[in-house]
Amino acid sequence: MRKNNQNKKKIVVAIGGNPNSGKTSIFNHLTGSHQKVGNWGGVTVEKVEGTVEHKGYEITFVDLPGTYSLTAYSIEEIIARNFIVDEKPDVIVDILDAGNLERNLYLAVQMIEMKGKFIFVLNMADMAKKQGLKIDGDKLATLLGGPVIFTVGNRGIGVDVILDKVVEVYEGKDKKVRHIHIPYGRDIEGEIKKIQSVMRRDKDLSKKYSTRWLSVKLLENDREVIEKIRKQFKNPDEILNQVEESKNKIYKIYREEPEVLIADQRYGFISGLLQEVISLEKVNRIDISQKIDFILTNRVLGIPILIFFIWLMFQVTFGLGAYPKDWIQDGVDLLSNFVANILPEGILKSLVVDGIIGGVGSVIIFLPNILLLFLMISLFEDTGYMARAAFVMDRIMHTMGLHGKSFIPMIMGFGCNVPAIMATRTLENEKDRILTILINPLMSCSARLPVYILIAGAFFGKKAGNVIFSLYAIGIILAVVIGRIFRRTILKGESEPFVMELPPYRIPTLKSVVIHMWDKSVVFLKKMGTVILVGSIIIWFLGNFPINKKYSTDYNLQIKKINMELSKIEETLSKQNPDYEKQKIAMEKKLQNELSKLENKKREEDIEKSFIGIIGKAIEPIFKPLGFSWREGVALITGFVAKEIVVSTLGVLYGAGDNEEGQNLKEVLLAKSHMTPLVAYAFLVFVLIYTPCLATIAAIKRETGSIKWTLFSIGYELSLAWILSFLIVHIGRLFIGG
Repeated sequence: MRKNNQNKKKIVVAIGGNPNSGKTSIFNHLTGSHQKVGNWGGVTVEKVEGTVEHKGYEITFVDLPGTYSLTAYSIEEIIARNFIVDEKPDVIVDILDAGNLERNLYLAVQMIEMKGKFIFVLNMADMAKKQGLKIDGDKLATLLGGPVIFTVGNRGIGVDVILDKVVEVYEGKDKKVRHIHIPYGRDIEGEIKKIQSVMRRDKDLSKKYSTRWLSVKLLENDREVIEKIRKQFKNPDEILNQVEESKNKIYKIYREEPEVLIADQRYGFISGLLQEVISLEKVNRIDISQKIDFILTNRVLGIPILIFFIWLMFQVTFGLGAYPKDWIQDGVDLLSNFVANILPEGILKSLVVDGIIGGVGSVIIFLPNILLLFLMISLFEDTGYMARAAFVMDRIMHTMGLHGKSFIPMIMGFGCNVPAIMATRTLENEKDRILTILINPLMSCSARLPVYILIAGAFFGKKAGNVIFSLYAIGIILAVVIGRIFRRTILKGESEPFVMELPPYRIPTLKSVVIHMWDKSVVFLKKMGTVILVGSIIIWFLGNFPINKKYSTDYNLQIKKINMELSKIEETLSKQNPDYEKQKIAMEKKLQNELSKLENKKREEDIEKSFIGIIGKAIEPIFKPLGFSWREGVALITGFVAKEIVVSTLGVLYGAGDNEEGQNLKEVLLAKSHMTPLVAYAFLVFVLIYTPCLATIAAIKRETGSIKWTLFSIGYELSLAWILSFLIVHIGRLFIGG
């Protein structure tokens, strides 16, 4: 029995299943807010765990990546398989789509071969019933060797039963639990026994792994298992020689490779099992998902509907997000004023008010917009529409010479380019994988959204939502066009056929949506406290040092003279004059304006002679043809670290936290920057196209394993960003001026 530090009884439960089986809904319902997110050891694939207490046990649920099989073709399959084999969870819960059992049971059969205590959860039982499927759960449990539970995960029906059953199975009280063997026929079974007999000479191997499972995987020519045998065991050559001998013998008998025969036997087992447990009732109706698909995936209407939904997503993100954004802005302003009033003048006050609060505050105000974006994406995913979006675009991707399956990582890029690039591991063709990686950064990730909202809000007002929508559309169009160019030139080849699964439509639960939003907000807030905080402090330092600068004029002396003139106004005017008050007000206004202009000039020269100003002036010739000042150039360079830092950089460079008028960054940009709406749009296009962030660069290097492709990706994106921004500005000026 496992125990934790408090000597509490502990159960580790692995939750597996196919994508679109409702696995995440059930996991969220079981664990609620008691989740923690990390990474699997050695890889950056997300690992989600949740812990609950039930009947005196502390039960830890580990959500395995969704996979269709455990053949080790993708990193997700390897992670799921290795966790079951190496970590040996106490109980394994396999989530199956009750309406698509034949497809889902293939994974279940592979899991059974690895040994363990299983619970089989037939989710979406209501949908199966509507299809006219009547499933004998008791008989299915007997045949699979584990209890069967019927659930409707998105409504929480039957999910709580899983907790009771986990304890019951762990304590050995469920009579259905037993280990079964999938029969592979006399000849294959004979060869499995021969391989097992060689393996059993290594006692450590026999203790650690199921020799039957290893034998089957070796006959399937599983690369991971072959490598495991070579590295971990005493007699690898002896085992692998026997495997080769057995494979040759099987091939001579059947004229088929063993892996094909094994897959056929598994499907044969599944087919026979389903005949035993499923009966079909007459249903004189078309499934509701099919009815909806007649419209949403229609060849004519599908794309316009998809465009409308994406447009609606950004209208909601920008429109509704404006209200809480303003509230957070007011809170940031109050905090800034409060700290400014209690801290004495000096470098510390500048660091806290301008660097930390000004930098981080200028980004954190966009939290509502980012949450709304992820809310909409979550609704698309949970309802089943995201798969339809991929299906609709799949046809276009094929006509453009791209892999249909590649659009799935591209859709993921709307959230974050890093996991989207990692998702290309599911593509077996290397050229398809590299092509998808190269065009993925063109999909607008959520980190760019604060920049879009700031610039579009400042220069386009009520049309900001349409402007942001156009940027996402440009990203998609560019990805398709660039992909087609690369396919015809540097990555020649044909795309492979791919059948896309369309899950049934579901009504998302509030709990699931809230958990998704909370997870994303935590990631964003962590970024506030790490990358963006550090970046803002570095930018503040570069903008305030060196302290002793040589100015073109003695600003302090001139400011002192004006202040003295202000204090002596009454002495220079006669109070007997009937126009005394008017003259006094006019002189005060004139001197205040002169003082304000002088202080602004001093601030501008101060930032220009700082380290960041020196850098900015050095790179200004690169960005000047685009209409960008050196400030925008510096912001784009700092954006290499993380796109949100573009906003905090502009905040520091334009002194948004240090203006006496109390203007926010949007108002300061309108007042102080020399950007026109045309130049502002070109700036947004540049942000859209050039390299998203350092994390994306690292992901490209890791997934391609090539410095060449990484540098190529950075180079072509920078070049494309500059060229398109240049064209927008100069062609735009021919037609509309500005």
